[in-house]
Amino acid sequence: MDNWGIIFALVGAALATILAGIGSIKGVGMATEAGMGVLSEDPSKFGKMLVLELLPGTQGLYGFIVTVMMLTGIGVLGGSMDIVWWKGLLYLGASLPIGIGGWLSGIAQGRAAVAGISLVAKRPGEFSKALVSTTLVEIYALLAFLVSLLSVVAINGI
Repeated sequence: MDNWGIIFALVGAALATILAGIGSIKGVGMATEAGMGVLSEDPSKFGKMLVLELLPGTQGLYGFIVTVMMLTGIGVLGGSMDIVWWKGLLYLGASLPIGIGGWLSGIAQGRAAVAGISLVAKRPGEFSKALVSTTLVEIYALLAFLVSLLSVVAINGI
């Protein structure tokens, strides 16, 4: 079958968005649940809660960006969709860092955000510490994103 390249590439594009999206869904969901509990007691903390709740959502965005880059490279968003099998496998491999990294870091960042929300609930003046601690997980999401993005750019140039 001469369509294996496009099949592999489309599976990779789907994995980048789906797996990173799952991480963000779980992370944002956990943080939002904790944040709503705090807001039920003190609605004035909405801004601080919102920031901590949103942080785990970046992984899904990173996965989406990689997917768009892949779809552009393989011709789905304009151009020829004639991809050889080995190039499709390269795209599939390029999707894994942000897919798996986004999935795991989204959940981990959600847990860190929940802890930060608990800290801010008791000590509102400690928001910056909660924010910095939650952002530490973001570094690894960014590394996974960069590996995938740079890989896709390189594959597009082949």
